[in-house]
Amino acid sequence: MGLDLPRFYRACNPSKPLVMGKSEDRQYYIDFSSVRGKKIIESLKRTITLISPDEPTCQLFTGHIGCGKSTELLKLKAELEQEGFLVVYFESSQDLDMADVDVTDILLSIAGQVSESLEQIKIKLKPSYFANLFTEIADFLQTPIDFETQAELSIGIGKITAKTKESPKLRRRLREYLEPRTAGILESINNELLARATTELKRRGQAGLVVIVDNLDRLDIRTLPSGRTQPEYLFVDRGEQLRKLNCHVVYTIPLSLNFSNDCETLKNRLGGGIPPTILPMVPVQRRDGTECEEGMALLRQMVMVRAFPNESTEKQLQLITSVFDTPETLDRLCRISGGHVRNLMGLLFGCLRHENPPISRECLESVIRESRDYLTSSIDENEWKLLFQVVQNQTVRGDAEYTTLLRSMFVFEYRDKDGTWFGLNPALAETQQFKLWLKHNDHQRLRYTTNAP
Repeated sequence: MGLDLPRFYRACNPSKPLVMGKSEDRQYYIDFSSVRGKKIIESLKRTITLISPDEPTCQLFTGHIGCGKSTELLKLKAELEQEGFLVVYFESSQDLDMADVDVTDILLSIAGQVSESLEQIKIKLKPSYFANLFTEIADFLQTPIDFETQAELSIGIGKITAKTKESPKLRRRLREYLEPRTAGILESINNELLARATTELKRRGQAGLVVIVDNLDRLDIRTLPSGRTQPEYLFVDRGEQLRKLNCHVVYTIPLSLNFSNDCETLKNRLGGGIPPTILPMVPVQRRDGTECEEGMALLRQMVMVRAFPNESTEKQLQLITSVFDTPETLDRLCRISGGHVRNLMGLLFGCLRHENPPISRECLESVIRESRDYLTSSIDENEWKLLFQVVQNQTVRGDAEYTTLLRSMFVFEYRDKDGTWFGLNPALAETQQFKLWLKHNDHQRLRYTTNAP
């Protein structure tokens, strides 16, 4: 069977996570848990299904943007649905302005998404609190928002969200109005929506309700007038309110919070004493710089299964030269990605934009150079000094500067039997700045050998 190029091209799109409820996407899924340290999604699932099936739980999930969290959360959704739960998964960035989010925005977004999912299965709930609130909001804002008398809750919230997302001024005015009513909004969501929904679901023989709020890890790390960053304000200062929802909830949160001085407070207020679950990178090398054979093998498989999903793993490896000019070109792609799955897919997608398979080493190197130049263009001298410290110590501190390194994809987090360690994005290891530093730090050289041409 030959390579189906249009299908391969679609399967390599880095902007689309795998939807595990679709059989076509499911065939592309690779289980990286053996090299990531543990079965991460299994622990989230067990907390909901075994440890506390009838009591609301709140779990936190984090990791680098693009490391595969959405794919894993969609896998969790599919598995929980098989256990009988109604799972409401949504990308918060579709509803919210990630540069400007408050607690009431998140609560209203959750209420709207849950209502819409319930309406799709003919469970129609009309919380009286919200019917009155919508009328008051329209009067307060003095802005025409057409709330039909019989409108569903999801429609009403959707109209408010659409209006306020396009107007920061309107959003600020609405928040001033809603903030003192947060407790009432939360009570209505819990009693008039979530509790009644759970009762009706169980009457129908289902296990309960789970809400998965994705993409909150993409919140801007901007500093508020209070001096707190936006994520610290939302998840630490207001964490207890976000945790009070009367159903199982999984929130994605920014990785930087794991290195905050408030990490213990975060764990207790929002996580209920359970620390955030972290999804690390797929290791392409070990701490000592030697190649991680198992990680590399799984990354090769991730690429080749997209090219030949109907073939066995052994057969896929035999067909590498149908996709790349040599097996070494595929290995080069896997190594330079640093085990960041979206980086890998992005580089591969970049190659496919330039030429049809088999992809040449020359084409790959051109795409790598372009990506590397884009990445390094924003690194200042102080950040290079911090990067060199990370290389030497393989650790990251909680300082704001180190947070920048993580968020900017300059540094990746890995996990092995000895715990967490941090490594430089392999693309940066091939820059002139790093090579110059390496000349003066010869003892680091073994950990940063490169197979670049």
